[in-house]
Amino acid sequence: MKQFAFFVLIFLLAPVFSQEVPSIQSRSALLLDADIGTVLFTKNENERIPPASLTKLMTMHIVLSQIDAGNASLDEIVPLPRETWWGSQPPRSSLMFLADGQRVTLHELLLGLAIPSGNDAAVAVALRFASSVEAFVELMNKEAKRLGLENTVFTEPSGVSEYNMTTAAEFAIFCKYYLETHPMSLIDYHSVGKFDYPKQENMPRGSRSNPGTITQYNHNYLIGRVDGVDGMKTGYIDESGYNIALTARRDDTRFIAVILGAPAVKNGADIRDEDGRILLEWAFSHFQTIRPSIDALEKVHVWKGKQKFAEMTLGEAAEWTAPADRGQGLRFEIQLNEPIVAPCYAGDTVGNLVFFDDIGELRTIKLVFTEDVESAGFFKRLWDSICLFFKATLEKLS
Repeated sequence: MKQFAFFVLIFLLAPVFSQEVPSIQSRSALLLDADIGTVLFTKNENERIPPASLTKLMTMHIVLSQIDAGNASLDEIVPLPRETWWGSQPPRSSLMFLADGQRVTLHELLLGLAIPSGNDAAVAVALRFASSVEAFVELMNKEAKRLGLENTVFTEPSGVSEYNMTTAAEFAIFCKYYLETHPMSLIDYHSVGKFDYPKQENMPRGSRSNPGTITQYNHNYLIGRVDGVDGMKTGYIDESGYNIALTARRDDTRFIAVILGAPAVKNGADIRDEDGRILLEWAFSHFQTIRPSIDALEKVHVWKGKQKFAEMTLGEAAEWTAPADRGQGLRFEIQLNEPIVAPCYAGDTVGNLVFFDDIGELRTIKLVFTEDVESAGFFKRLWDSICLFFKATLEKLS
C-alpha cells in the first residue's frame, strides 16, 4: 500500500505562482512544503536520474529505523571486515577512511555517511544489518517499494553506481518521510559542520599516539550561508552531475528541495548550490505554513436523534501552505449545515470551518461527525419535528 497519498502533485497556489516562477539550470527539481506536502515548484520532476550520494539517505534511514526498533545501538562497535576498508572502495570514492584494526561506533559511521559521505561507511553499515551488501540493498528496495516510490531503485548503498535511480518528485517524497521519521537527524548528523576521523580511541593501542586524524567538512556548503538551511545531503557522479537534497526552516515554515542533474562541469557544484539558494529564497518570499490554534470544538445539536449532541472534528489537517502576505489577523467561524437531523454517521459532513484574515476569506475545512447518531423513537422524532417547525417559522418572521 502506498504511504504517500498526502503528496499533492498539483499547484494548489497556481494564481500566486504564475506571477513569478524561478529559473534554474539543473535538469530536474521539486520543491515542497515539508510539513504539508504542497508542491510549490517543479522542473522535469519525473525524469529518472542517478541520485549519486543522495542514496546514503536511504542507507541512513534503514539504519536509524533499526535503531528506533531496538535492533541496534548508536554506541555499539561495528566490525570492519576487509570490504569496508577505504582501500577496498572504488576509485574516486568519498571516504571516512576506515581501516584494519580500527574501533568504530555506529554513531560514528552515521556521521561518516552524513558529512564526508563515506562509501566505506555505507559498506560497513550494510554488513552490520545484512548478511551481504546485496542483502542490504534488498532492504533498501523493499522500503522504497513500501513507500510507493515506483521509479526509485538501488543497486548498492553508497550511490557510486549509475544504476541507482530516482526522480526529484519521488526523492522529495522520501525526504519528507525521512524528516518526519527521524526529526533529530538534522541536528545529530546533517547539519554537523565537520568530522574528525580516526581519533585516538579509534586506533589500535600501538597506533594511538599518531592516529593520523583527517578533518573533513560537510559537503552541503549552503549550511551557514543561506538562512535556515540545516540539511540534508549532496551527491555527484559523472552520469548524474551534481545533486542535492536540501531543507531549510524559517520561523514555522520548512521547505524541502530536491535538485538533480546540475551540469557535470568544473563549477557544477556552484550551479547546483545557486539553484538551491534561488528556490529556497523564492519559496520563503512567497509562501508560508499557517498553523492555526483551534480550541476543542463544541458538540453539535442533532434533531430527532437518540442523543441530543454529537462530537465533530476537522475533516483534514488544520495546517496549510498559504501566500506569504496572507494570514494577518487570522480568525475562523463555524458554519453548520443546520438543521442537523438524525440519522448521522461518523465521517458525514456537518459543516465548515472557514478561516479569514484581514484581506478576506482564506481557507475552508470540512467539519465531520466523529460518531454515529441513530434515529430516536417515534415520539421524540414527532416532538423535534414540531420544534423545528416553530423554529423555522420564527426565523422567517424575524
